Amino acid sequence: MKAMVLAAGRGERMGELTRNCPKPLLKIARKPLLQHHLERLVAAGFDDVVVNAFYRAEDIEDFLRGWHDDRMQVHLVTEPELLETGGGIYNALTLLGEQPFLAINGDVWTDYPLASIVQKSREFASTNDLARLILVGNPDHNTGGDFALTAEGRVQNQGADLLTFSGLSVLAPALFRDCAPGRFPLGPVLRQAIERDQVSGEFYAGYWVDVGTPERLQRVEQNLKE
Repeated sequence: MKAMVLAAGRGERMGELTRNCPKPLLKIARKPLLQHHLERLVAAGFDDVVVNAFYRAEDIEDFLRGWHDDRMQVHLVTEPELLETGGGIYNALTLLGEQPFLAINGDVWTDYPLASIVQKSREFASTNDLARLILVGNPDHNTGGDFALTAEGRVQNQGADLLTFSGLSVLAPALFRDCAPGRFPLGPVLRQAIERDQVSGEFYAGYWVDVGTPERLQRVEQNLKE
């Protein structure tokens, strides 16, 4: 199973921290976020990973040139413009192949067991679903949530108790069959598939942080120390 780490954004909310450094290369426990992701993917058995880049792409390219693991092949896709999440994945589909793949936002921190994704993707591939979303409890910066989850594990656009999309998902290439090259977000594409009842999901109660601000970055660092 292949994986994609979404690492193209600048991270405007990081302020001065990302003036001279792309957000995926900000460090936690002396390692760039991107390195943590790659090491966790290797440990989970992933051996083929795509990383996209736009803001300070040359810095990410330099990092990947210096970091390597014989168990993993990493492909860098440099975007000519910021394509957002949906457009960035669409732009990398030729490298991701024809089977469902793992997509993970480069600015999230979680202890979700990535190895379990592989088995779940086999079950996912035997259905008509086009996506499987990992949902988490609503953080302070997203109290309204994003999607609902039924007891049967189906994701819905509306519901009494909305949960937050973690930025971790399994996606089938066919999810993007009606899309065109260019800039577009992933959310509307997912919502269209949800309307067709083609999206499953699960709730994860473990550790998860959207590392989108200096305060959250510091919080993860402190939690690791503790």
